[in-house]
Amino acid sequence: MPTSAIRSPLASFATTALNTRIAFLVELATRLHKYGAASPRLEMAISGSAQRIGLHADVWSSPTAIIISFSDLGHGEEARLAQVTQVIRLLPGDVNLDKLCRADEIADRVIAGELDLREGFRLLRALELPDTPRQQAGVIISYGLSAAAIDALFLHSSWVDLCVAGLVGLVIGTITILAGTRPRLQVASDAICAMVATLITIVFSAFVAPLAIKSVVLAGLIVLMPGMSLTTAVREISSLHLVAGMARMGGAMATLLKLTFGTVAATQICAVLGIEPRDFTLPALPEWMDYPALLVGAVAFAMLFRAAWRDWPAVIAAVILGYVATRLGGALPIHLNGAAFGVFLGGLLLSALANLYARYAGRPGAVIREPGILLLVPGSVGFRSVSYLLERNASLGFDSTVLLVTILISLVAGLMFGELLIAPRRSL
Repeated sequence: MPTSAIRSPLASFATTALNTRIAFLVELATRLHKYGAASPRLEMAISGSAQRIGLHADVWSSPTAIIISFSDLGHGEEARLAQVTQVIRLLPGDVNLDKLCRADEIADRVIAGELDLREGFRLLRALELPDTPRQQAGVIISYGLSAAAIDALFLHSSWVDLCVAGLVGLVIGTITILAGTRPRLQVASDAICAMVATLITIVFSAFVAPLAIKSVVLAGLIVLMPGMSLTTAVREISSLHLVAGMARMGGAMATLLKLTFGTVAATQICAVLGIEPRDFTLPALPEWMDYPALLVGAVAFAMLFRAAWRDWPAVIAAVILGYVATRLGGALPIHLNGAAFGVFLGGLLLSALANLYARYAGRPGAVIREPGILLLVPGSVGFRSVSYLLERNASLGFDSTVLLVTILISLVAGLMFGELLIAPRRSL
């Protein structure tokens, strides 16, 4: 939704019932939250949309709830004393670029007068349809492709490691889809996924072929790593959305702990059963594999974030550009931490390009920003730091934590400076 200068409310909205306008905005806020909008952007979007339809809205958003107080601007400033407050309890959202763009488009059409509020409300409600079997299959495949691509691109493992990582990713994707409709399973799904991934890897290495076990497990679980949540949390805290940021940070740490517990539990189960893993490093993949792996990873992220077909070229280009910028920035001969500077440069470029894309394409900048930074976020570093601490290796755990904080700061700084470089014209 555009964040340019707010016009005075249109006459058609001024004559629409207050409850109708509030119902539309509450539904819009719910959809944006479910489809992965961060708290600062959601609050900006709802506040701006409210003013465009003749309301004042005080919005407070967190990962698990939204509170909005409405007042009618048509009744003057004294109406601010007679507010209507809505409290919406929600589960943490998951990025769905297609539905996020469609919700944004519906809001734009309503504000432009192309749709009335009731029709806009109906169309927003229609977005709630569950994923079709084909869409679920696409998500499962994206988990497998992401795991294989990460294994080849960052871990440089062998062909056997890559194939097993892809298999583990497919299994993890299946468990995640099943957990989506089973609340009791969903609570423990992260720990279960980590346990299953570790069991598969250890059993395969013991009875079929040796593996680089930690690399395979890490690649298989990479999609579940809360690197995106950690990055969003730091961005929210830095923009003074303290409650939302700390809540999201707590959720990310809980996910890290569940993943680490699952891997440790699986290792102990195998030890009790007498299964001895063969943890060997086989010949690494050739260097030219980086290029097809990057392309496969970009396609997998487009599937993972459920981007619309029309946005696939933009998503793929953003992933490739972010990775290349990070690699080039990290290779510069500077007297700073090369990896941190590379992440800063990648975040800066993606943030600026996301705002540029939103300005000229009329689509949310999240289409560029969210998938583009996925290869930059430090989820795997956080996982390793917690794993080292549980293994009582305080030295490596502390070093990994320092690296995690350094990368987080660099990425968030890059995203913030990118927005200063090219100012956003849209809230999402």
